[in-house]
Amino acid sequence: MIRAAFISLGLTGVLAGCVNAQPEAAPFRPAYQGIETQLLDGDLVNFHVAMTGARTGEDVADYAECAAAQYAMIRGYGFARHLRTNIEQQGSLWRGDAIYTISPALPRGVMTIDAEVVVAHCAENGIPTV
Repeated sequence: MIRAAFISLGLTGVLAGCVNAQPEAAPFRPAYQGIETQLLDGDLVNFHVAMTGARTGEDVADYAECAAAQYAMIRGYGFARHLRTNIEQQGSLWRGDAIYTISPALPRGVMTIDAEVVVAHCAENGIPTV
């Protein structure tokens, strides 16, 4: 009886290892297809980005955020505030359409970014900017 319990526990451990095993995720190999910027009015800027190899829409949104941060710095501003991002996928091509305001001082709101910090993060992660 004791021997059967040890065998049972041993099989349970082996089976538990099989249940927890997960397939390896495919490596992340994005191909950034470009950024288009359009100044809408004063400090309001529209960014169009395109990429392949995105894992989710979040990768596309990150690409647009990198573009906004660099654009703010180019204009001599230190901050940006995210207003909206629309993302669509057609086959392997992902497109993002994002609108940000740029400003020299920290803008009001919860969706603000420090341009210098974001640009550094983008460089560390190999995400191109404007």
